[in-house]
Amino acid sequence: MIEELRGLGMAGRRVRIPPEMDVPLSPRITRLLDTATLRRLSRISQLGLVHLVYPGATHSRLEHSLGVYRNSLLVLQTLTGGDPPVARLGLPAAEAFVLAALLHDIGHWPFCHAIEDMRLQGLAPHEHRVAALIGQGELNQLIRVDWACGPDDVMSLLIGTRVGDSGLSDAEIEWLASCLSGPIDVDKLDYLIRDSLHAGVPYGRHFDASRLVAAMTIAPHRNRLAISEKGRTAAEMMVFARYVMFSEVYWHHTVRAATAMLQRSVFLLRDRVDFDAMLRLDEAAWIGAWRQAAERSGSEGICCLVEGLFGPVRSLYKRVCEYNVSRSGDLHGLLAHRPYWWLAACGERLARLLTDKAGLAVAPSDVLIDAPPVKLEVDINVDVVGSDGDVRPLAEVSPVADALAHQQFDGHVKRVRVFVRPDLRDSLKIRLADEAWIRQAVELTLHEIA
Repeated sequence: MIEELRGLGMAGRRVRIPPEMDVPLSPRITRLLDTATLRRLSRISQLGLVHLVYPGATHSRLEHSLGVYRNSLLVLQTLTGGDPPVARLGLPAAEAFVLAALLHDIGHWPFCHAIEDMRLQGLAPHEHRVAALIGQGELNQLIRVDWACGPDDVMSLLIGTRVGDSGLSDAEIEWLASCLSGPIDVDKLDYLIRDSLHAGVPYGRHFDASRLVAAMTIAPHRNRLAISEKGRTAAEMMVFARYVMFSEVYWHHTVRAATAMLQRSVFLLRDRVDFDAMLRLDEAAWIGAWRQAAERSGSEGICCLVEGLFGPVRSLYKRVCEYNVSRSGDLHGLLAHRPYWWLAACGERLARLLTDKAGLAVAPSDVLIDAPPVKLEVDINVDVVGSDGDVRPLAEVSPVADALAHQQFDGHVKRVRVFVRPDLRDSLKIRLADEAWIRQAVELTLHEIA
C-alpha cells in the first residue's frame, strides 16, 4: 500500500474540494503542491472562456488536478486492494500512476485547448511541456527524492509508451495509461462532475461514479481498463453525460463564439508576440499581455476581438448560421477538420463576398468560421466483461453508446458555425432583406470557396 492510499480512510491530513470531496495530503504530496509549477495551476481556469456564458465556471486546473489525483487513489484501491486483487502492480508503477494523475495538467497554459486546436506551426503540445517541467528543476528533484518511480516512468504513463529509462513493464504502461486517458478514465471522472457543478448545470453529474470505479477491471487478453457487467449502466450514463456536456457547455454556441474570437486574435497576432514567454504566464498576466499586444498592433479588427473578450464590456460575435451532418452534411463536410489557416482564409473570402452582396464594408476579421478541429474526439467504447468472461465493446451491449459511437460528437454536437461582429449582423439582415438573410449568402459563398 502506498502512503497516500491510507489517507482515503479517516486518518491523516486532507484538503476539501467541491463537491464535498476530501483529498488525502501526505507530506510528499504537500511538497509537490507547494511548488511554483503546481501553484500556477491555481491561477489558470479549467474552462477558460466558458465563464463568459456560465459565470460560476471559474474553477482552477489545480482543483481539477486534485480531483484526478483522488480518483487515481480510488482506482488503485479498487484494482489492487481486493482479495485476490484484480491486478498486481509494482510500487514504482503505482506511485507513477498517482504522480501522473496529479501532474497531468502542469503543461497547460491559459486557454490551452482552444489554441492547441489551431495547430500553429512551432507551438508544441502541452504534453511536451510536462516532460520539460518534470525532466529538470524542483519537480524532478522531489520525484527522485520522495518517490519510488522516476520522471521517465511518469511520462511513460502520460503518453502511453516507454520513455527513456523507465523501468515499468510494457503491461503496466499500457494498462495504467488507459486509466489516465481512455473512454473512461480518472480525468473524465473528475472533469464531468466538476465542470457541471461549477457551470450550474446537472448534466455531468447524472452518472454513478462510485459504481463505475467499483466495476473497473482489466480486459482479458488486453492490458487496458475495462468494466464488469455491473458497471454497464453507469458507463452508459457517463457516455451520455459527456455528450450532453459537450452540447450544452463546451460547444454551446456562445462559448464557441468566444472561442472563435480568441482563435482569430491568436492567428492575427501570432507573429507579433513571444509565444514561449506567453506560455509561462498565469491567466491574469496572459490576458493583460494579450490586450497590450492587440493595442500595439494598431488594428481595429484585432482590438475588437480582444476587447470584446477581455475588455470592460463583453461584446461577443453573433451566430448567423450553423450546420451539422444531419441537416447540412455537405457544408459540414466541407469545413469540418480543416486546418485553421484554411478556415481563416475562407472567413476572409466570405467577408469580401458579403461586402459585394450587401454593399457594406465587411472587414476580414468581421466574419469567423468555427468548425470541429483537425483532431477527432477519442473513442467512447470501453470493453465490458460479462459474468461468463465474454468481452464486448459497450456499443454492442448498449443502444445509447452505439448511437454515440457511430454518430460521434464531431458530426452533431460539434457543429460548423459562422459568426459575425455583433453590430454587423443587424445591418446585414436589413441590407439582404430576406427571411433567410444570411444562410443563403453563406451557402452560396461557401460552396464557391470550398
